[in-house]
Amino acid sequence: MNPLLHHFNTAPFSKISNEDYKPAIKKAIEIAKEEIDKIVQNQNEPTFENTTVALDFTGEKLGRITSIFFNLNSAETNDEIQKIAQEISPWLSDFSNDIKLNKELFERVKSVFDQKETLDLTAEQQMLLEKQYKGFARNGANLSEEKKAELRKIDTELSKLSLQFGENVLVETNAFEMHLTKEDEVAGLPESVKEAANQLAKENEKEGWIFTLDYPSYIPFMTYANNRELRKKLAIAAGKKAFQDNKFNNEEIVLNIVKLRHKRANLLGYKTHSHFVLEERMAETPEKVIIFSNDLLVKAKPAAQKEFDELEAYAKKLDGIDQLQKWDGAYYAEKLKKERFNLDQEILKPYFKLENVIDGVFEIANRLYDLQFEEVFNIDTYHQDVKTYNVTDTTGNFIAVFYADFHPRKGKRNGAWMTSYKPQQIKNGINERPHVSIVCNFTKPTETKPSLLTFNEVTTLFHEFGHALHGMLANTTYNSLSGTSVSWDFVELPSQVLENWCYEKEALELFAKHYETGKIIPMEYVKKIKESASFHEGMQTLRQLSFGLLDMSWHGKNPSEISSVKEFENDAFAETKLYPDVAENCMSTAFSHIFQGGYSAGYYSYKWAEVLDADAFEYFLEKGIFNKEVATKFKENVLSKGGTEKPMELYKRFRGQEPKPDALLKRAGLINN
Repeated sequence: MNPLLHHFNTAPFSKISNEDYKPAIKKAIEIAKEEIDKIVQNQNEPTFENTTVALDFTGEKLGRITSIFFNLNSAETNDEIQKIAQEISPWLSDFSNDIKLNKELFERVKSVFDQKETLDLTAEQQMLLEKQYKGFARNGANLSEEKKAELRKIDTELSKLSLQFGENVLVETNAFEMHLTKEDEVAGLPESVKEAANQLAKENEKEGWIFTLDYPSYIPFMTYANNRELRKKLAIAAGKKAFQDNKFNNEEIVLNIVKLRHKRANLLGYKTHSHFVLEERMAETPEKVIIFSNDLLVKAKPAAQKEFDELEAYAKKLDGIDQLQKWDGAYYAEKLKKERFNLDQEILKPYFKLENVIDGVFEIANRLYDLQFEEVFNIDTYHQDVKTYNVTDTTGNFIAVFYADFHPRKGKRNGAWMTSYKPQQIKNGINERPHVSIVCNFTKPTETKPSLLTFNEVTTLFHEFGHALHGMLANTTYNSLSGTSVSWDFVELPSQVLENWCYEKEALELFAKHYETGKIIPMEYVKKIKESASFHEGMQTLRQLSFGLLDMSWHGKNPSEISSVKEFENDAFAETKLYPDVAENCMSTAFSHIFQGGYSAGYYSYKWAEVLDADAFEYFLEKGIFNKEVATKFKENVLSKGGTEKPMELYKRFRGQEPKPDALLKRAGLINN
């Protein structure tokens, strides 16, 4: 019997084989269709219970199976899983359209929606009804049959293209390795980085060191390697992923995706894809996003230019470099930062043993939100690296299952993300608790050292754990409004706000202990971490804004005339450009956030959420970073509420006012305190 079709609580990873996915998904689609038919064929008048609520509870089995499958396609993939993904994506796209374009179903939903003023609904019920109705309207329910068929075709094509885009990026990432055999080629690199690269070489039965485009290998090399030519080689390899003259080139895919998205938006009555997307975001319109971005750009650009000129002068003074290139930035910035703050990332790493950082983030969650984490070994996992925890509150109530997968390996895509294997909802009077996972790519332990994190990896762990808290503390009735089911430009608030604790003495004392001596991180390091946090913040802000503006350029205008991805990208970067262009590199062809993930017309939301997080954390700072009153307000109005109300209303209830950008600009050193 197919383990995915059995009733299961935690995902039965070890029992699943690749052969199980297609039949299980096919069957789960059939079950979901039967659930839909039951609603449509109900002879009673449409009501909130028999239509709106019934519809929200459909497709549960399908949701659970696909969440397992697609996370494995990111965290533990292989050729076979990728092939299955290509086959099932059109099925899921068709099924989604079968629902959204089901005329009889829409009529029932619309009938309830039209009575909403007389129904005496709670805020959450009202939100469910509105979201459901818009889900139909925004996906073509009001279109003619001919246009509905066109929409289906576009959606199927888009799901295939975005999968292909991601697969090409992964192939290109895995295809490159830089094998070095001479000591002078690895000069400047910390011992721990050389050891990891040597271990990788041994695994490949080679002498010397191997460096790859995986972040734990790539970032340290770009930051510390003295050999400029090798930094250039690695940077160009990273920058030309899916932009080479081979079958993994993504240029045509990018153009096809943006053209299809534009066509889809027009079909639904929107001017552009970004108009379509932003209607359902906190920002509401592309115009607001552009004003927001340009406002920050005006404040950040002079600071960024000053920082860049200073870095270039520093590189010239040090090594006689006349023109700073992209492969020089991290290297000279690290040297300048070390000189200015006397802060070496390598000195910090011994204080950030992975296990200690995990204990630290758990302790912070305990102090803020009364959560307790117990590692357990009886929950099935998809890889031996994955850790599992039972999460309870201080009175012993079960809150969630938490999975954590920390290290890179073949078949795991770069980056870090949070996902859910089981959503929270209240069904038949039972509060079903969520199963939440975070996936990261942190430096692996070596033969002589445990996994020691860079400070950047520490903030990444806190970031993803912030998302996880949003999932774990969910407490809503309907799963479609639960946890991280919120506007994209609100979803980064819980993750980004938690990063702030990494810079605070009170929090660091809980976990930043030397892995050999057990000594707490010296407070002068903490002071320097805080002081250096805004180092090159102008350049960092400009970089983030450049990505957001590139995204808005792709999705905020008619793309039909675009013929060259590279030229279009250069035009979009014109206002934010500091470094000379590298002809053989292109960002768009590997910009997975917007062409594979869900960030199309939404990349600005990282900066948007920074405004929210700086403003929110200022409230904690005013009262104390472990202040129970503020933490409870944040938990009750943000973390537990999901998408049950408009995000601005939830934020104002927590903060007592709308967010202001001042806290962010102050924190970034872009305006004076």
